[in-house]
Amino acid sequence: MHKICLGDIVGRKSYNSDIMFKVMDFYLSSATGEEIAVLKGIDYRLIADAPVHDLVKPTKEEEDYKRKNIELKVREQFTRTRREERLIEEEVKQKNITNKLSQYDFFGLPGRVLHLDGDEDYLERCLQKYKELNIEAIGEAVDEKEQPQIVLGLLRRYRPDILVLTGHDGIRKGAEDLDDLNNYHSSKYFVEAVKQARFFEKGRDELIIFAGACQSHFSALMKAGANYASSPQRVLIHIFDPVLVVEKLAKSSVRVTVPLDQVIGNTLTGIAGIGGIETKGKFRLGLPKF
Repeated sequence: MHKICLGDIVGRKSYNSDIMFKVMDFYLSSATGEEIAVLKGIDYRLIADAPVHDLVKPTKEEEDYKRKNIELKVREQFTRTRREERLIEEEVKQKNITNKLSQYDFFGLPGRVLHLDGDEDYLERCLQKYKELNIEAIGEAVDEKEQPQIVLGLLRRYRPDILVLTGHDGIRKGAEDLDDLNNYHSSKYFVEAVKQARFFEKGRDELIIFAGACQSHFSALMKAGANYASSPQRVLIHIFDPVLVVEKLAKSSVRVTVPLDQVIGNTLTGIAGIGGIETKGKFRLGLPKF
């Protein structure tokens, strides 16, 4: 058996290695005395603990196979998103430009995003996706525990249209009362950060908020003031799910309420992992193009 070290990519034998993790830390269990590893999902916003004896390193072939499968799903989703975006832009142009102005090219201003992420690696990958989608996004790597303290200052500095509060989360091992925020790794911090953001801007169409990560306390986040949040059925969400929620809202007209099924259906996880309320878009059309 290969020794498990910090930074290793591993799977959990008890879960048939369904998800790949990176080993972030170790500690000794006070109850059993066994060595426990702290794990971070590679493609899912999950933090978990597992006994070291339950971990296994995948072969390079196994790791490559899992990565390619996930990357294929992501690529297909973003390809579909860009295709739909082009159709919507053409429809918007036809509806909004009169014959007198049809000789001009229009330009579009999508909503501006402030993305706070508890994981710097996740943040960099998300910022790259925003760039590919032509969405202006400011990213800040902020530990989940610190997000409630820092969010007000960042909102005042950047004045975004859309705020993303995310990182890692998960239900603590052995937890029974899923209504207790203390039974989640990060949900209570996301909830408090949402409350702080709503203190800054009460209008849910003025400041759109996405909050949460894997298995987060959905109803608590929504009651705190989020427009969209994870995770209604306490399932895992993909690292790009917040980006896909943002993309649909940032690229939809300020004059329309974006249908819930369009926003949720635009994600990789779907309604089991993402829910929300009716919200107006943040896209503004302009003439002439500059």
